[in-house]
Amino acid sequence: MSKTKSHGAAAALTAACTFALWSAAGFSAEPAKVNAVLSEQVKAEEAARASQKRVEQLDDESTKMLADYRQMTAEASSLKSYNEQLATQVSSQQQQIDEMSQQLGEIETTAREVLPMMEKMLATLDQFVKLDVPFLTEEREGRVAQLKDLMTRADVSTSEKYRRIVEAYQIEMEYGRTLESYQGQVGDKTVDFLRAGRIALMYQTLDGKETGYWDIESKSWKRDSGYAEAVRHGLKVAKKQAAPDFIAVAVPAPKEIT
Repeated sequence: MSKTKSHGAAAALTAACTFALWSAAGFSAEPAKVNAVLSEQVKAEEAARASQKRVEQLDDESTKMLADYRQMTAEASSLKSYNEQLATQVSSQQQQIDEMSQQLGEIETTAREVLPMMEKMLATLDQFVKLDVPFLTEEREGRVAQLKDLMTRADVSTSEKYRRIVEAYQIEMEYGRTLESYQGQVGDKTVDFLRAGRIALMYQTLDGKETGYWDIESKSWKRDSGYAEAVRHGLKVAKKQAAPDFIAVAVPAPKEIT
């Protein structure tokens, strides 16, 4: 049986009991008055039922609101934890950005300092080649010219320019500790050159009839047949046609420092 039917039966029972009590007590009542009393009783019961239904509805709503509140509280706690994690990550990323910005600034400063230094290194190398013993002149001057052209190019990185200049310095250093032979010109004669480091640069014509050396003091070629055999043997050693051996070379006499 539903709550509505129960309340209706209870109202009818209450009305019947009231009428029976009045009859038993000897009260005589007119039917109209009895009906009015019963009607009021029924209305009171209906109002009570409506109030009870409203109370039950409010209770259901309160229960639902409490469940929603608890769910939203849990979500808020989860979002707060997530936001704290994001804040930590954002702070870390901002720190990395600041460090990278600082590094970029340092790179720009370094680039401004490195470029003038490289220009100076290249100018020094150019001057050194011009003042040095004149061996492999075209090759060495050509290398310097290429580096000068490289320095003007925007499509080449600063690091690559620096690497090429250092490489040229290393090549020049290597010349100072090697024995080398190559062909070239002395005036209008084709000769075999013998270079012993940077100590001596000597030559011999292909027929072996003329021998000479570069005189550092006068900066000119000097003929000297006294070195003919030494140069001939030195050329064989440089060409790996003979075992390494001591050879006599033209060395400037030491000067007394005053």
